[in-house]
Amino acid sequence: MKTHRLIILIISFILLSFEVLPQQVNGVILFDTLNLKAVKVWGTHQERGYAYGFLLAQDINQMINSYIKPVLGSSYTTARNLVIAGNDLAIDSKYFAEAQGIIDGMNTAGYNPNNLDVTDVMVGNCLLDLMKLLGMKSSMGCSSLMDWGDATATSPLNGKSVISRHLDWTSNATLLNNQLMVVHQPSEPDEQAWIMVGFAGMMSALSGVNATLGTFQHVMDDFTGASSHTMHYTPVWLAMRDALESSDFNGDGICNVQDVRSSLNASVNGFADGYIISALAASSPVDSNVALVAELTPVAPTHTYRYNAYADSIPGDNLYAANWQIGRNNLMHFCNRYNGIRNHIGAGTSIGLAENWALMRDWSHQSNNIQFIQFAPEANHLQISAKKTFPAYQEDSLVFDLNQLLNQVINISEINTETRIKVFPNPADSEVQIEFPEQTMNICTVKITDFLGRLVFSETLNAGSKSLVISVKNYKPGVYILKFTGPDIQKKTVLVRK
Repeated sequence: MKTHRLIILIISFILLSFEVLPQQVNGVILFDTLNLKAVKVWGTHQERGYAYGFLLAQDINQMINSYIKPVLGSSYTTARNLVIAGNDLAIDSKYFAEAQGIIDGMNTAGYNPNNLDVTDVMVGNCLLDLMKLLGMKSSMGCSSLMDWGDATATSPLNGKSVISRHLDWTSNATLLNNQLMVVHQPSEPDEQAWIMVGFAGMMSALSGVNATLGTFQHVMDDFTGASSHTMHYTPVWLAMRDALESSDFNGDGICNVQDVRSSLNASVNGFADGYIISALAASSPVDSNVALVAELTPVAPTHTYRYNAYADSIPGDNLYAANWQIGRNNLMHFCNRYNGIRNHIGAGTSIGLAENWALMRDWSHQSNNIQFIQFAPEANHLQISAKKTFPAYQEDSLVFDLNQLLNQVINISEINTETRIKVFPNPADSEVQIEFPEQTMNICTVKITDFLGRLVFSETLNAGSKSLVISVKNYKPGVYILKFTGPDIQKKTVLVRK
């Protein structure tokens, strides 16, 4: 018996002697520019959450402590208790695993001074639902214009689909300073790559797209009904994420707006507040697969869907939504922005990317426009403006190649064993050193571009140069492309600034 105890003590001592290594970080900051930061994360829900929390610990901490908590005020503890009890909101276990990953990542990064936990993350991702359950109302606005088919047939889109969307919210400094895009590359076999555009700490899809489908949330400002407790509502932003991240939510073999409808219908009791959801997919001969507007409430009728066939007074293959009920109970409640679009869209034809953007910019904007987003899946196009000083529709915008965002693999390795160029350290935080093989005797140009393709460094080396040291301490964290061009070198690799 004593021998067994001794063996157990020795094994325990050996196990305690091993250092517990931190989890691998499956993520990288892509860029930080024009008041929008972007990260890419990959792996399981837990792994993606861990990378998210590790890379953005300070941003998430600031968002929860300086925005979410003040918005809920004295009701914050009650909001936490509602999440913990699990009777009012139905949250899938995979999201709790991802939230735990976020907290673990923050702790590993050494920045969780307020001891935030999984419940804090969930409160932020269920904010609008909790506000309504606590008797509060969000001041969020938003509007969307979708065009396809006949509307875009005589434009460069050639019948393909496009949506522009305003996210209108309070111009709170914490919100403005923590605008974020997260690119998810799931490893789960039933999930697909997708992009969230929102704010630090969000796992959910206030605004989100995948390769063929986009979905965007508005608040239904003219809804005055009450929600009820113990109804197990699905948090609206998570229901939207379910539709985007699932490879095929409704199992019909096609990823389109009917997946959004099925995801929303899965919350059988409706939703905690009045919401309007706009969804756009790639073009199709069937209009109801391309675009829909969902009007959702916690009281009957809980789910109302509006398609192109609905007589909403906007001609052609165009669908518009703002913040008032149109199809629900056939209210046809048109606001000033709705009238602005229908009075200036003309015949609703010859609408391309530029025309769709301009209609929303000129006739559907509000002064509290935080983000302005355009998505055209078949044009491989995503465009985003984020408010810094002026409303987002007046700020410069970023234009992305969707395929690059969704599918590019971030590999950090030697360029090619054949050339034996060494780049180290990589990732780098202050400087990077490049060493060339002895046989590289010709003139060589070294260029660095950021993730968006903008040139940040260029130098031509004389023949016989063996090394180069580049200071990167003034570069923002992100992914850069290091390119070598010369008679005997045509190579490029990824350089990461930590």
